[in-house]
Amino acid sequence: MPRSRQASIVKATRHLSAADPVMRQLIRKVGPCRLVLEKNRFEMLVRSIIGQQISTKAARSIHLHLKDLIGPGNMTPKSILGKSQPQLRRIGISARKAGYLHDLAGKCCDETLNLSQIGRFVDDDIILKLQTVRGVGVWTAQMFLMFSLGRPDVFPSGDLGILKAIHNLYGLKKLPDRNQAQEIADRWKPYSTIACWYCWRSLDAD
Repeated sequence: MPRSRQASIVKATRHLSAADPVMRQLIRKVGPCRLVLEKNRFEMLVRSIIGQQISTKAARSIHLHLKDLIGPGNMTPKSILGKSQPQLRRIGISARKAGYLHDLAGKCCDETLNLSQIGRFVDDDIILKLQTVRGVGVWTAQMFLMFSLGRPDVFPSGDLGILKAIHNLYGLKKLPDRNQAQEIADRWKPYSTIACWYCWRSLDAD
């Protein structure tokens, strides 16, 4: 991890520890943040589409099968378009998701979606641009902001894992709605991304 990014994460954890006693205890329990960015922006979106509404284990397996199908080298829009939708379905990708992947690849190839330049825009504009791709909603766009672009203050209020973590960590009687979750997350600003990483890790520890 580059030193500048490591320094930013240290600054973030210090802020979270000072702003939120619950987060302070969680950071002490989990240890240093090890959020790793996906350098291949296209592959990050492919993985997010594959992972929709299936288990992490199943998504990981399908992703590995896809890499085997494509062969050596980086996953690219052309490598995805080079495989037919029936070929994609044979490795466990649903017909709908195969269509989504081809739509993503096509938009990247004709530069309707320019992933190499997308980091120049603010978060809300990036979400809107990504939503032009079939199968890419707000959650998928937020995951891209967090794990590909490394944007520091993203809070996916509709993420079930985050809601479960907030329920457990803050001793709530029931799963919070988005407004209640956002109210708690407001104290994490401007480092909501790092706080969310710790929330997900809290579920791993259970």
